[in-house]
Amino acid sequence: MNVITATSRVTLHFELSLEDGQIVDSNFSQAPASFVFGDGSLLPDFETALLGMSAGQEASFVMSPEKAFGAHNESNIQRMPRSQFSMDLEEGMVVSFADMSKNELPGVIAEIGDKEVVVDFNHPLAGRSLTFRTQIVAVEEVA
Repeated sequence: MNVITATSRVTLHFELSLEDGQIVDSNFSQAPASFVFGDGSLLPDFETALLGMSAGQEASFVMSPEKAFGAHNESNIQRMPRSQFSMDLEEGMVVSFADMSKNELPGVIAEIGDKEVVVDFNHPLAGRSLTFRTQIVAVEEVA
């Protein structure tokens, strides 16, 4: 029986939930997902948690913010002049910005003032502990 190693293709069902039980993402009611270990599909600490598991196994892992999407970083919160926004804004709205390298960077409108807008560029799950539940469907070695 194949166990998950750093050279495996893994097919699995997964679910991410918050501490209050709210499900953030799940594919248990859909076709399982496949990835090759180390291809960037899963966060590194999520992959590491799967090492040694085999087809048919189920497990749950509580992932601290540092192992999930990082701690909430105050320096990722920016204040911008209201005049920079030509659209109607609502708190909680996600707006796409371009960084200096012209990469797309999503920001959440955190606060709207008369003169300035506060935009949070932290990942929406930053600072949150997540429960990562998985069921391994298949494990194959990729040479």
